[in-house]
Amino acid sequence: MGAGRLYSHPMKPDITMVAQTSAGALIREWRQRRRMSQLHLALEAGISQRHLSFLESGRSNPSRDMVLLLSESLSIPLRQRNRILIASGFAPGFSERDLHDPELKPAMDAVQIVLDGHAPNPAIAIDRHWTMVAANQAIAPLLEGVSNKDLLKPPVNVLRLSLHPEGLAPNIVNLSGWRAHVLERLRLLIDQSADQQLTALEKELAAYPVRKTGPDPKPGAADMIAVSLRLRLGGAELSFITTTTVFGTPLDVTLSELAIESFFPADAATAAFLRQLQSRGS
Repeated sequence: MGAGRLYSHPMKPDITMVAQTSAGALIREWRQRRRMSQLHLALEAGISQRHLSFLESGRSNPSRDMVLLLSESLSIPLRQRNRILIASGFAPGFSERDLHDPELKPAMDAVQIVLDGHAPNPAIAIDRHWTMVAANQAIAPLLEGVSNKDLLKPPVNVLRLSLHPEGLAPNIVNLSGWRAHVLERLRLLIDQSADQQLTALEKELAAYPVRKTGPDPKPGAADMIAVSLRLRLGGAELSFITTTTVFGTPLDVTLSELAIESFFPADAATAAFLRQLQSRGS
């Protein structure tokens, strides 16, 4: 998992979507998912509530511009905006390129620059299903304790690797708290994206057994400001807080679903340990 590695896993553009649901029904579904009334959405979009009601019921057909306007007002993911456009009889409005597409190279180069620049701290890039697509060199030592090496074969799902009983879970000191954080974050993503694959992943992760090896650890200093990841590595206990970075205003579906997860040392001991690891590897 060295620097510059881009993981090869199938990411074919989703161009076979079938409009099995009307555009109006999809708009209503997303409005309800966002917990907005018709009046609220109509005001946000600058249209009449009557017009919106007609669109949702199918009495009126939305124009392409109207689909895009309502999608923006509802913060609908680009992938799902394409679905509504297709259901309305229009072509998809947002491209979906493969990660290796030459047109995505400037973005992927930027991702690798961020990953490499974050060393000696770990960082990874993930897609919408939390599949690792790139990583820096600092990630590899953290994964040495994974007993089931199949979990490390691409495509690597980061959340499965984190909570699987034969993955990182046995080495996570605050597994109960970290597990609750991961599942809650995943549920929020499901609510935002309506992604069925994430729904299946959440069910899988929630069913993993939680094996307690002792009493819950006392909260560290980092736990006062954020949920930390406390990981055993050899005889050391490392503590991390994380951030998520996404591209601003993407117009490509693949790019809109790409994120960088950066791990920062939550204490001086962790920072020193990571610097030592880097010096050994250089």
